Amino acid sequence: MSWFVLVVSGVLEAVWATALGRSEGFTRVVPSVVFAVALLLSMGGLALAMRELPTGTCYAVWVGIGAALTVGYAMVTGEEPASVLKVLLVLGIVGCVVGLELLD
Repeated sequence: MSWFVLVVSGVLEAVWATALGRSEGFTRVVPSVVFAVALLLSMGGLALAMRELPTGTCYAVWVGIGAALTVGYAMVTGEEPASVLKVLLVLGIVGCVVGLELLD
């Protein structure tokens, strides 16, 4: 169950990171509210997962999922340019996250 919570928390990290960028310095209400809610849920889930899983592993997985999804979403929506090398590097992050999960 802790791994599931951790993965969901990593997804929520991508949500709050994207919402933060779209909030335009907290001047837009809806993205600012999405940011705040996703941030609280993401951090809460991370803290919950850390009750049973090692801190270093939790943090690496949480950040890896969040980073990969954030940049992937930005490339898909055209907010960030995509390249073969960038996609391969993001897949490397995903591979490392999966590896950490398999080692536990």
